[in-house]
Amino acid sequence: MSQKPLTYADAGVSIDAGNALVKAIGPLARSTARPGADAELGGFGGLFDLKAAGYSDPLLVAANDGVGTKLKLAIDTGRHDGVGIDLVAMCANDLVVQGAEPLFFLDYYASAKLDGVVAATVVASIAEGCRRAGCALIGGETAEMPGMYAAGDYDLAGFCVGAVDRNKVLTGKHIVPGDLILGLASSGVHSNGFSLVRRIIEDNRWDLDASFPNLGSSSLATVLLEPTKIYVRSLLPLVQQGRIKGLAHITGGGLLENIPRVLPDNCHAIVEAGRWELPSVFSLLQEGGRIAPSEMARTFNCGVGMAVIVAPDQADSVSNALAGAGEGVFEIGRIEEGRRGCTVSGLAGVWNSAEDWSATHHA
Repeated sequence: MSQKPLTYADAGVSIDAGNALVKAIGPLARSTARPGADAELGGFGGLFDLKAAGYSDPLLVAANDGVGTKLKLAIDTGRHDGVGIDLVAMCANDLVVQGAEPLFFLDYYASAKLDGVVAATVVASIAEGCRRAGCALIGGETAEMPGMYAAGDYDLAGFCVGAVDRNKVLTGKHIVPGDLILGLASSGVHSNGFSLVRRIIEDNRWDLDASFPNLGSSSLATVLLEPTKIYVRSLLPLVQQGRIKGLAHITGGGLLENIPRVLPDNCHAIVEAGRWELPSVFSLLQEGGRIAPSEMARTFNCGVGMAVIVAPDQADSVSNALAGAGEGVFEIGRIEEGRRGCTVSGLAGVWNSAEDWSATHHA
């Protein structure tokens, strides 16, 4: 019995579609060009010139991450134009907390069958995230893998490299009791806790296209898919000036587990939740899932996307500078002497809970 010769396309992989996508996203990559990178795609690897970027004694800092199951929510609702910003934010924010400037970014996009429109939309949002973070999109990988993903699904991961001059690395070693903790407002849920978010939606049979009380006129999907805030441009000048002692990106683990990661052994963070207003989306999730306040503080950012630790005499000037850069800034606590960890207290007034509580996590 005769059979026709098989091609890669017969197995579900289109080289032509991949090449067309690379050609289409070339202008997006070029829009992120910065000193040190010309952001041209198509080679076997991306080049970056540290000398052209202005570094004299640099250390490289690298971070990689994904979007988590927020991606599933984007796929289910057909809203792909923000997840690339999330992807860049999760990496770039992790670099700036170490004092590093994000320099370049690479992405990985995988699906069972390449949908050029969806892929181009996602990469456009990655380019937008890179512009917000000031880094160049210098390459990536687009993979078609039939049998690995369900129809219409895709996966997304990113890798970011930054640099910091050796004498400006931010380690938190200068943090002492008496220092103050500032909180920078999040843009929403960011990219953590979405497995729980999706469970709450499923249990309550919420309509993602519906509006909810206190969320304004936006649909629930719009509020939940709001991209993660990128804090690089507002924080980096202050870090480079030596006006910030420590930064903690509030991701999985919340305030309880992330702030201790930047503290010396003799320092304990005291966070007073009543010092800022809990955004309505978190109140909705807490009520919908009947979530204990301690679990909220360990799962979600609860409205604070970045913790900034400063000396008391720098608090006002740093707050004013951050507010001038467009950040929402709150003084949320202080550093006390004690075992390295974090206590979040006063949540009763924020969550309208019947009882007050405090929870401590020791790193």
